[in-house]
Amino acid sequence: MRLVKPETNPKNILPLLTVVTFGLHVFALLLLFFHGSLLQQLSRKSKEPSLVQLADGSTLTVESKQNLERNPETIRRFVGETMTLMFTWSQKQPPRMVWQIGSDLIANNFKDKFKSQLINLNPGNQFENISIGTENVLILQKVSQPTQIGEGKWKVEISGNSLLFGSSDKLGKSVPFNKQILVRAIDKQATTLPDTSSPLYSAVYRLGEARLQLYNMCEIKDMKCS
Repeated sequence: MRLVKPETNPKNILPLLTVVTFGLHVFALLLLFFHGSLLQQLSRKSKEPSLVQLADGSTLTVESKQNLERNPETIRRFVGETMTLMFTWSQKQPPRMVWQIGSDLIANNFKDKFKSQLINLNPGNQFENISIGTENVLILQKVSQPTQIGEGKWKVEISGNSLLFGSSDKLGKSVPFNKQILVRAIDKQATTLPDTSSPLYSAVYRLGEARLQLYNMCEIKDMKCS
């Protein structure tokens, strides 16, 4: 006598498949919730204040910022000190030297325009060499609070005077210097500190630590400055 296996009824498998499928969906959903909670924790941690230890042993707590965010005072300091540095020169520190060292603080597509304004402000359009006794000092009286004009981009208005001194003009000549300065955040610091640095190199390097660049300069009343 031969035993015959009863045929499996497909209808009996369907409930089992339904239960298994439902279980897989629940597992996938729980996994997504788990990953979501991990991302939220990482996001919260990235926004928590960070402890910074200084070289002198002191510590301070700083808030984390997104890559394109900058503190308003950082922007004001960068604009004011960069403009003062770039438009202050003498025979020992001629415009050409200032430009070579400080040009990394200027965006590439703005360098030619900025350099031309630097040259035009010099007495007799001198750039390579400066006459004995000739000096220029930029004195800023006002650096406005930055106005955000885009993601990682700000406009700052400055006002002051460019004081020109010549060998035969000890009293100097004052030229109004009122500009709109457009500045933007950059991902990486553009300035480098060479092995044999000078005070000017060090000043430019410290300014570059803000990871900002000037990308345009317009007259104060220019409504189309962008």
